[in-house]
Parts: sequence; C-alpha cells; structure tokens
Amino acid sequence: MKILLLEDNQTLNETIKLKLEIKGYSVSSYINGEEAFNNIMNGFSCFVLDINTPIVDGIKILRKIREFYENVPVIIISSIDELDTIKKSYKFGCNDYLKKPFYIDELEIKIEKLCKITKKKIFFDEDSFFDFDKNIISVSKIKKTLTKKENLLMNLFLINKNELITYETIQNYVWEGEYASFDAIRGVIKRLKNKLTKPYIKAHFSRGYSFISAIGKIK
Repeated sequence: MKILLLEDNQTLNETIKLKLEIKGYSVSSYINGEEAFNNIMNGFSCFVLDINTPIVDGIKILRKIREFYENVPVIIISSIDELDTIKKSYKFGCNDYLKKPFYIDELEIKIEKLCKITKKKIFFDEDSFFDFDKNIISVSKIKKTLTKKENLLMNLFLINKNELITYETIQNYVWEGEYASFDAIRGVIKRLKNKLTKPYIKAHFSRGYSFISAIGKIK
C-alpha cells in the first residue's frame, strides 16, 4: 500500500517513514507542502498530513484530495489543538486526527484501522466475492487470479461501488500516478470483465466506469 506522508519536521518525518516501511508500506514523504500538493495524484491509498507546513498547508491539500478521492483515508497530525482547526479538518474530510506529540505506534494503529483492509473477502453478489488476501475473484464458485493492475482496479471499484469512476482516477490509482492511454485502461477493464463473466462493470461514455453491486458485506 502506498502512503503519502507530509511532515515538515525532518527528524519526525524520517522516523515515521522508516517505521512504516518496516511494516511493509511504500511511503513517499515530503517536508514541503507544495511538493506534497503536486504529488497527491500518484496513486496513494492513504494520506498522513501535518497541518502547518511550508508554502501549502495540510488543510489545502486535504481539500484538494477530496476533489479527486472521496473515500481514500486521510489522517491529520498536528501540534495544534484549537477546536476550530480540528473542526475544519473534519469538515473538509479528514478521517482521524492525531495530536503531537504522539507515539508512532498510535499512528500505525490508525493506519491499520483506516487504510488497510484487514478482512479477506468482500461480496458483490450472493455467490461472488473478491478475496483480498489471495488476490482472486470467485464468481459462481469459479475462482480466477487477478494481475496486479486487475487487483488494483477491483480494489478501486469496490471502494467506490455504484459510483462513477473517471478515467483519470483509474489512471492515478491503477497505474500509481504513471501515464496510461485510454486503450491501456480499456484493456484492463476488458480483461477484468472477462474474468467476472457477469455484467458488473458499466461504461459511461467518454467519462469512465462504475461497478454495479447490490451488496458489499465483508466476511
């Protein structure tokens, strides 16, 4: 899982990055708010943002993230304990708030809770599910293994089931910020459709796709 970390204290930044990488996360860390702002579209699954950062503050970055990613978790870390600032963070879509000083273990717990799917299966039909642990889909008891991009695409669909997902969002999440042509996106969509066998994926002309599911329970 890719995490964007914004923390302007160099020592704390390096400490958090090291601890999270030891846990197996891929971390892109920034000290400068402008650099973080310019990289939020690079396929991150979780954001950890300080509020008071040089040039661009964490609140502005949070608002920009929510323009593109409605459901990607955002954790705010800050030494500020003013109620208005905390309220503003939640108003603009942060999922949790951690006041400095804190133990790194506290941040790890919040990331585990908010940003990582700990359950193995999510059902999108009565007899069909996606197994996050084994990287497979099972449709009517027929199991098929997904490639890395198919896996990321399935994750994106199930996080945003029944909602329009634009080509840009698919490119940023599935290609992790790298460029992808429409043909490349359509190719992965087609392969996933073939593996699903049922018409869960709906195309929206020139806009993107949605994944139609009546249920989304995790077991």
